[in-house]
Amino acid sequence: MDTRLTELSVGDLVARLASDAPVPGGGSASALAGSLAAALVHMVVELTAGRSEAADDEAALADIRVSAAGLQSELTRLVDADAAAYASVMAARRLPRDSDLERDARRVQLEAAIREATRAPLATARHASDVLELAKRMAPIGNRNAVSDIGVAALLAAAAIRGAILNVRINLPYVVNDEALRTEAEAEVTRLLAGLDERERSVRDAVAERIG
Repeated sequence: MDTRLTELSVGDLVARLASDAPVPGGGSASALAGSLAAALVHMVVELTAGRSEAADDEAALADIRVSAAGLQSELTRLVDADAAAYASVMAARRLPRDSDLERDARRVQLEAAIREATRAPLATARHASDVLELAKRMAPIGNRNAVSDIGVAALLAAAAIRGAILNVRINLPYVVNDEALRTEAEAEVTRLLAGLDERERSVRDAVAERIG
């Protein structure tokens, strides 16, 4: 890619996603959804901190602010990292394989690229899960006038988790069987999906209750 995805305008990024180019794809879109979720949590913190009704929650808000900012930054980085990882897979697949030496070199590069193309969405899912937890913490204490934004953050975070996991799963069959990453990724996916529906629903219910 000639330009970092995160340096594009929103319109250009959407157009790039809509094109026939395989990069960026669902992995980058999932990371972006997670980053937007973290940004919304961060926004609601800023709209809540310092208000008299939040006096008892200032320590929690300070902690959530730092965590949300860090997750926002990391998930934004993963928008480009995921695209770069898959671009490396495609480049490796195009390498020559006429001789044994070329085939060996291609195999090594392709295996390395697939590992990175698996690790990137796995990291996205993990970070998005942390964002969903922040949304859960903010739902009962956030500014009531902005609590709907926490609901949106939870929806985006859950979508980021599910979308990223789809990208992990599509790459896992190509990770060689003796790779520790294969076992670790499968275990992590199971952990991240366990109770996800209930976690998302709990935030939605908390938001709905405060909206009335």
